[in-house]
Amino acid sequence: MSEFEKLLGSYQARVNQKLEVLLPHDDSILTSAMRYSVLNGGKRLRPILAYLTAELNDTEAEYMDTLASSLELIHCYSLIHDDLPAMDDDELRRGNPTTHKKFDEATAILAGDALQPLAFELISTIKTTDRNKVQMINSLSKACGYLGMVGGQIKDINSNQIKDVESLDSMHSEKTGRLIQASIETAGILSGLSPSDIDSLKEYGGKIGLAFQIQDDIIDIESPASVSGKDQGSDIGKDKTTYPSLVGLEASKVRAHELSKDAKKILQPINKNTDNLAMLADYIVSRKA
Repeated sequence: MSEFEKLLGSYQARVNQKLEVLLPHDDSILTSAMRYSVLNGGKRLRPILAYLTAELNDTEAEYMDTLASSLELIHCYSLIHDDLPAMDDDELRRGNPTTHKKFDEATAILAGDALQPLAFELISTIKTTDRNKVQMINSLSKACGYLGMVGGQIKDINSNQIKDVESLDSMHSEKTGRLIQASIETAGILSGLSPSDIDSLKEYGGKIGLAFQIQDDIIDIESPASVSGKDQGSDIGKDKTTYPSLVGLEASKVRAHELSKDAKKILQPINKNTDNLAMLADYIVSRKA
């Protein structure tokens, strides 16, 4: 295992420990579903991005753990809803039954509904200026909404109508990229980065967000469920338009690596040590799960 992979593992462990504490602990079915959905593994990419962004200003304060946890709660809420029968109708997530399979559909919907406001509640408790809180909430709200994850999800439901790369990019940008960019932006705000650095990092986030989604499309074809944790070939079975279905598998791999290279170029003018963010761009397009 490389030093960078050890760093990713340490950040995963850090946010997992915080999530364990922050999630409710009663014995209700709703709490059980919330905890199952969040603590059921996962790459923790969005928290990792927050930590790596905070590194640029040597920010190690405890409040970064709260922000990182909030980002993961937003992501997990979206996964619960994405997996529902009315959406992607998936049976596996992170190698385990999806929340609606483990519990039931109504409980899954409500667990997702509960996780989203909890994320914003946690942000409101962070010890920072009111201005910072408003800016972070604004960033996350936009990432979640009709021009972000929700807008991207409805395009994904109707993705068989997408016939060109530009439209596919737009869908991925909204469904995946916006929250990745918000993870960087909120961490930049909280750690005191300059607006110009935050803008550059958001551009980097847009590139790696699209690369991440293309790599997910590739993994759907190449990695069995035992590796990816999701049903292999599920996108093909649902007649979804993906990068491989639109431009072919090899061209998809080329595009993902081009985006990774573009992301690293965006980092170069930033007058801080962005080596870990550059390595993350490479990691995203080399992963098999």
